[in-house]
Amino acid sequence: MRNGDLLLRFSSILLVCFLTLEAGYTGLRGDVSPLSKSRFSVIDANGSENVVDMAGKDFIVISLREKGADGAAYAIDRDGVVWWASPISSGAKGYETPSGIFRVIRKERHHMSKQHPDPKGVNNMDFSLFFTEGGHALHMGNTNAMSHGCIHVGEKGASAMFDWANYKTGIVVTRKHYLPFVYHDLIKSGYRETDKTPAHIKAYLKEMKPVTPDETREKMDGNISAGGDIHSSDGATDVF
Repeated sequence: MRNGDLLLRFSSILLVCFLTLEAGYTGLRGDVSPLSKSRFSVIDANGSENVVDMAGKDFIVISLREKGADGAAYAIDRDGVVWWASPISSGAKGYETPSGIFRVIRKERHHMSKQHPDPKGVNNMDFSLFFTEGGHALHMGNTNAMSHGCIHVGEKGASAMFDWANYKTGIVVTRKHYLPFVYHDLIKSGYRETDKTPAHIKAYLKEMKPVTPDETREKMDGNISAGGDIHSSDGATDVF
């Protein structure tokens, strides 16, 4: 093989490595367990564990609408601010939403599902943030109805996260509770349980044990801070 061919192949390998590092946390499927506000354990199909740290990145955590999870989505910015939270619905039995750590791969402001079009011919996936090649997306939808695998969010939440997210925004999908790690952040934002709080969240709040920032730091050997101020909600947080 000529030197020029070797150099071209080596350059291609370096480019692939760079893109992989740039993508970082993308496309890692498995059982996701939150360890702190920004750190997650992912157990893949072979039983191997990867610990992913999202600190310093913009990301959305989706705790699925399933037993053992919150039924809510949370937007966290690169400064660690939990600036939005919304109730969700997710995949029904037989159409379960895949868990893992992904990234936004496509945005569609107006969209109709090709596999499950609305019989009235209206868009049923507006404000779509697609995160798998299989068509799974977070989008505006009925949070009282389970889906064919997508994440349904109310219009305010879907619109806000759509405008904020870009193609580097991480999407963390877990079948575990995440609320204990961000509860104190939401309290700082002015959280108060109201008559509009979804029943499944009210039920979990009665038994939940919030994780304090100090407890998180102890678990992470002092290397991770789960603290950080949160912006005033001004009606922005619609999960509670």
